Amino acid sequence: MTGFHVLMVYHNHSQTREENMLRVFTIGMIALTLCLNLVAGEPADEPDCVRLIREAGEGDEYPGASVLVVLDQTRVEVMDSGLSHVRQQTLFKILKPQGASEMKVLTFGYDPQSAYVEIRSAKIIRKNGKVEELNLSTVTDYPAPARAIYWGAREKMLPVGRLGVGDGLAVRFYRKGYTYALLQQDEAGDDSRYIPPMKGHFYDIVPFYSRRPVKMKRYEVTIPRDKELQYEFYNGEARHFARVEDDRVRYFWEKPDIAAFKPEPNQVSPSDVAPKLLLSTSPDWTAKSLWFHRVNEDFGSFEFNDEIKAKVDEIVAGTNDPWEKISRLTHWVAEEIRYSGISMGEGEGFTLHPGTMTFRDRCGVCKDKAGMLVTMLRAAGFISYPAMTMAGSRIDRIPADQFNHSVTVVKVDGEYHLLDPTWVPGVRELWSSAEQQQEYLMGIPEGADLMSTPISPAENHYLYYTIDSRVEADGSLTADVRIEAEGQSDSGVRRSLGFGPLHRRADMQRAVLCRGIPGAKVSRLFMHDPEDLSKPMSISFRMQVPAAFQQGRAAGLLKPLSFQLPLDNLLTFSRMRTQMNTRKFAFRTRCSQLVRVKETITLPRSMSLENAPQWRNVNSSGADFQGRITQKGKRISLYREIKLKKRIYEAAEWPGFRDSVRHFSDPEHGVLVFRNGGKQ
Repeated sequence: MTGFHVLMVYHNHSQTREENMLRVFTIGMIALTLCLNLVAGEPADEPDCVRLIREAGEGDEYPGASVLVVLDQTRVEVMDSGLSHVRQQTLFKILKPQGASEMKVLTFGYDPQSAYVEIRSAKIIRKNGKVEELNLSTVTDYPAPARAIYWGAREKMLPVGRLGVGDGLAVRFYRKGYTYALLQQDEAGDDSRYIPPMKGHFYDIVPFYSRRPVKMKRYEVTIPRDKELQYEFYNGEARHFARVEDDRVRYFWEKPDIAAFKPEPNQVSPSDVAPKLLLSTSPDWTAKSLWFHRVNEDFGSFEFNDEIKAKVDEIVAGTNDPWEKISRLTHWVAEEIRYSGISMGEGEGFTLHPGTMTFRDRCGVCKDKAGMLVTMLRAAGFISYPAMTMAGSRIDRIPADQFNHSVTVVKVDGEYHLLDPTWVPGVRELWSSAEQQQEYLMGIPEGADLMSTPISPAENHYLYYTIDSRVEADGSLTADVRIEAEGQSDSGVRRSLGFGPLHRRADMQRAVLCRGIPGAKVSRLFMHDPEDLSKPMSISFRMQVPAAFQQGRAAGLLKPLSFQLPLDNLLTFSRMRTQMNTRKFAFRTRCSQLVRVKETITLPRSMSLENAPQWRNVNSSGADFQGRITQKGKRISLYREIKLKKRIYEAAEWPGFRDSVRHFSDPEHGVLVFRNGGKQ
């Protein structure tokens, strides 16, 4: 994880929500992270490195680790302008052959528009104490691999060569600048392009955790004495001191023996729960809000021309309802501005590109889509501004810029409302509830503090199954199925069924509905048009499943359709690992959700159900479950309902959540056993 960076206002929406597209410094073929955390003291000299490697311990002292970070120390010098000079030294020890493979190449990522990077030295320290200097002339500088966002990022690669168990690797690295440019500065001074967007200010986000064990980690920053630095160490402790040195102040943190971070399935972002240090000279979030507003207004990001005005008038024609106008404009931007980040010159970073540019190009990343919506809303007469948020992790109170996504706010009846044209293509919502319990900062003229999006009730994201089944004389199952969905469940149905070429779409829809149900065939398929967002999705169809009922001499086995639901990809919670009895960290799902399943089964003759599931109702702060199964003659009635009450849960809420999910999706209840004849 990088320790020094400016977080860009964009997000790679084609990837998972787990991590954003920050340009990180990576080591190894699989991007071993070089933490740009700030160091104390002078760099360790060659004899010290040899000693540290020798005394660091062997592989059996670090179970599961292939590489040990013996020393990670960074020193940052902040200038009056906010320009930072970062010097880092990292010392690794190979513990296993796998580690030698991982460390055979060093890779450093950077953005040449706003950052300068230089590998100062790299040495192999052999197990016998011999030191080999790597030839830095072999460093290769090339365009970084990219997908969806093409902003000219580059990488420097240094081949290390063959390493053995017990060998060490010492790397010294220098960097100045920040991650992405706000506005292209004048080229008068060599360093002007490296001054951060909020001139004169400094901030840093320093992870004190790693996927590898760290023997010692140090961070040091010196800043001019007239700059007031606020900081906080989260989720742990570190040794710390600060002292005045002439006209500067030195701050220092140190933490020894950091165990490798072991994530839990479905946990929140590691930065929410693992040790980290936040620092900032910005006074508060309101100051950042005012700056973000002013820099975009001064740049003219939201000015519109006659062409944009004409398109807006066309889109909102025929309605005087303000929310109908807002909805039409939001979804026009969501659907008509393609998500594709190309280098557009001025405006990469915190400044949003002009709406006229985005309207012309019909493409951009989240900040371009947000800026386009602001522009169009203003052309329609609304008060609208941009906002920043963090998709995937928490934003803390120290105003170190923790943003990776840009959205829009509109003022209606004196209150601001969030809109997200990036996350709502094919979604009936205007603000995606997959972003609930998420902090955001509005760039408004009066300034704003950091705020959090509210929980969206599970009832807003219902998924209802109604199934009328009958077992035929030949053992096949015929079921008439109706599925209804709203909110994020609705968008999941649209994504599942609204794709593919038109001439093949019906066949593809039938295949999706039959997925995971052996031999199933679908007929009589009727559904609401997935591209029509005017009302919630509903689907009805008949499904035939061969040999669903297996008749034996004295008993029969039946797998009801409600235990192998069509579109079960929408039940993401059912794939969570409920074997865990306890959790250490908070966890999350995609969204709050209410799932209700009703099935009636008509048997061909009177049989008694032998293994009715012993469902227990669950009521908890995180999730609820209720279920029942009854028999009356040849008719079986099954009912299950699970309510997931939010997106992010505390670790203490796991038992109730786990039990609810277990009851809903326990595979032990996948087959019903019937006895021939006899009383129920």
